[in-house]
Amino acid sequence: MVLIAHLSDIHLSPLPKVHWHELFSKRITGYLNWKLKRSKHMQTDMLFNLVEHLKTKDVDFTAFTGDLVNLSLDKEFINAANWIKQIAPPEKSCAIPGNHDAYLRGSLAKFETAFAQYAKGETIDNQHYPFVRRIGDVAIIACSSAVPTMPFMAYGKFEKKQAKRLANQLQALGQQGLFRIVIIHHPPAGDAAFRFRKGLHGVEMFQQTIKENGAELILHGHTHRSTIHAITDVKNGGINGETPVIGVAAASANATHGDDPARYNLFDIKRTNGGFSCQMKEFGYQNLTTEIVERMEKTLY
Repeated sequence: MVLIAHLSDIHLSPLPKVHWHELFSKRITGYLNWKLKRSKHMQTDMLFNLVEHLKTKDVDFTAFTGDLVNLSLDKEFINAANWIKQIAPPEKSCAIPGNHDAYLRGSLAKFETAFAQYAKGETIDNQHYPFVRRIGDVAIIACSSAVPTMPFMAYGKFEKKQAKRLANQLQALGQQGLFRIVIIHHPPAGDAAFRFRKGLHGVEMFQQTIKENGAELILHGHTHRSTIHAITDVKNGGINGETPVIGVAAASANATHGDDPARYNLFDIKRTNGGFSCQMKEFGYQNLTTEIVERMEKTLY
């Protein structure tokens, strides 16, 4: 049995002191958005309680799918790197960047430096993404969709070179008989994936890569919603030709902004005579409660 936890969109707060010269960029819009709106629904106590609840589950591996920070400030990366060390050691977790971790040109390199031990694994051609982590019979394939964008834009990109490397990894890991989990920040299925301003540019290429090479599960963040979609017509993977695509709510969100409140997902994966079983459980807050509860249990395989 392998127990995998999935958290996303940490948006660690409080925001450190921002110097005026740091706002001569896209950050000015993000800073104002934080002060006027986001700081009211991204709350440290929600995140703390959620993480404490997760720690009782004795998971084998935790996947963080981006947006650990807000404005890609140097101090934010330091704080977030110290925070993640309290959750799980790098050999039992990994982190990929989201759009807030790549807010400006150069921010992605700072993310990869701050999370050096968490944001790496087996790679192809010495390229950073996708990287692979293996946990027993499970392989995590970590993609990056994070790119700096213009103000009021929050889309991600998935391009041809990364698609080719992902295809090679999926083929090799499938031949080894592993349960392949692809993680990416932006949604690769559902209506949100195709929105120009906040979706995944290159989503068709991502889906085609999955269809042609197979994968058992895809996890993402970005939407701040609990969602279940699927990529269909998948060869050599999935169940009945479908690969489940699971989105998780932001790990620090309350319910005051229309987002789902803070949640995390667990995936209990077991090898069986016929392949694998996978049981999903979602834990977190309900809109009308102040306690963390098991909101859902679903058999994926």
